[in-house]
Amino acid sequence: MRSDEVKRGPSRAPHRALLKATGVTQEEIERPFVAVVNSHVDIVPGHVHLQAFGALVKKAVRAAGMVPFEFNTIGVDDGIAMGHGGMRYSLPSRELIADCVETMIEGHRFDAMICIPNCDKIVPGMLMAAARLDIPTIFVSGGAMAAGRLPNGEAIDLASVFEGVSQHRSGKISLAQLDTLENLACPTCGSCSGMFTANSMNCLMEALGIALPFNGTALAGSEQREQIARDAAARLVDLLEHDLTARKVMTQRAFDNAIALDVAMGGSTNTILHTLAIAHEAEVDYPLERIDAISRRVPYLCKMSPAGRWHMEDLHDAGGVPAVLKELSRKKGSLHLDAVTVSGGSLGDNIAAAETRNPEVIRPLERAHSQSGGLALVFGNLAPEGGVIKTGAVSPAMRKHRGPARVFDGEERAIAAINDGVIQPGDVVVIRYEGPAGGPGMPEMLEPTSAIMGRGLGEQVALLTDGRFSGATRGACIGHVAPEAAARGPIAALRDDDMIVIDLDERRLDVELTPQQLEQRLAELTPYRNEVPSRWLRRYARLVTSASVGAVLES
Repeated sequence: MRSDEVKRGPSRAPHRALLKATGVTQEEIERPFVAVVNSHVDIVPGHVHLQAFGALVKKAVRAAGMVPFEFNTIGVDDGIAMGHGGMRYSLPSRELIADCVETMIEGHRFDAMICIPNCDKIVPGMLMAAARLDIPTIFVSGGAMAAGRLPNGEAIDLASVFEGVSQHRSGKISLAQLDTLENLACPTCGSCSGMFTANSMNCLMEALGIALPFNGTALAGSEQREQIARDAAARLVDLLEHDLTARKVMTQRAFDNAIALDVAMGGSTNTILHTLAIAHEAEVDYPLERIDAISRRVPYLCKMSPAGRWHMEDLHDAGGVPAVLKELSRKKGSLHLDAVTVSGGSLGDNIAAAETRNPEVIRPLERAHSQSGGLALVFGNLAPEGGVIKTGAVSPAMRKHRGPARVFDGEERAIAAINDGVIQPGDVVVIRYEGPAGGPGMPEMLEPTSAIMGRGLGEQVALLTDGRFSGATRGACIGHVAPEAAARGPIAALRDDDMIVIDLDERRLDVELTPQQLEQRLAELTPYRNEVPSRWLRRYARLVTSASVGAVLES
């Protein structure tokens, strides 16, 4: 066992003395040491319940004959960090989480770990650490939030509140109606109830093979969620016995399965960024072109919020991720069914008994929302290294759009222009210098996209940025445009009234400028200097790489 390095032999008597001071018995010294990597944080609704959930996991680990040691990571709530300087810390927190998990695991030589993430950057941060460490690992998430319900029974979620703010500003709803949205949208603990980033990642882990079936959809606090935790702890024994480490599960074929599920569900655009980063840590070659090829051939089966009216509880009741994968498996070449998983069987074994219980939530192949996925990559002279869009949440009227650029250096100026009525039908809002280095931190921008939707411009105005979007974003919004403006990408050359052309059918993002015009404008730019006061963010900006490779830090 790895843990023998801290507990075997006479020279480790001091180490054992310290362990015994924590309550470890002599008998337990002989057992595997398991890290319970929790992420309990009181201010994050997806994590506020994880202290009790972690205790349940520790009890299950101990019952399985191993010794649990719990520690917690940090966690930034993207919804609370949205729209102000705090959002610049969200993506960087992913790297801190990965580094801290590595530090704890390697510093104490744990034999295995069971990870308890749920929201935002905690899931990918822990997955990056698992791929980096390559020890037996299993994930069990904290569970999804139930959807909110208006008095008339209509389902709502956090995105409803963000859009409600703009609706109130434009006079479409009253303050009392906005208060109702605020008070009813988030009724329980858990990861926000739509197919936003947290739930997208929690579902992807099932297809990636690193979590058990229904990890992505069972609601927080449910008996099924607790049973998944007990089962996960029991499975860890077998993973240790057979030395089934994280990289043996998270192979290139497993990443293919995860991306196939992602585009079939129209997951968050952030999943692309995080998948690239996790693959990088696993030393798996996974270029954007591979993702693009999968998104072209895999059909769009689940129109979840914000693209549609369904929420996580609906997906769970309809059969969950296993049912989605089972339907996808009917299309030859969509999945690698022989991929290894932590369940003890292959992906095909995991979905063999699955069935769709609501064909409106999980469409059959014959009635897919589209024959290509709900996420797409676009390329062109404005995005040589690509951009990402949730096509499943785009109005058909906006799949092809040509309009004048309205260029803003930073999110705040764009929000003010939208709220002041400066943006007109047909415009293309461009928000730049918000990329990984330029932001720094590549902030999510749910506020400007919600403002566009809330003002009724969702079928007339497009938005593109070198920053990111929340998983709750909908509309013709292209993010992760790379290279970013701070790296002198073509987006830095744009000026007001330049004509932008978006063609989602051809997956193109272009500006009507010649290569010579773009080159001349970029040559005239003064060097970009980031004046952010934070020493951590300045260091992050110096080390972070392009979104096209996952915005990982240079090693």
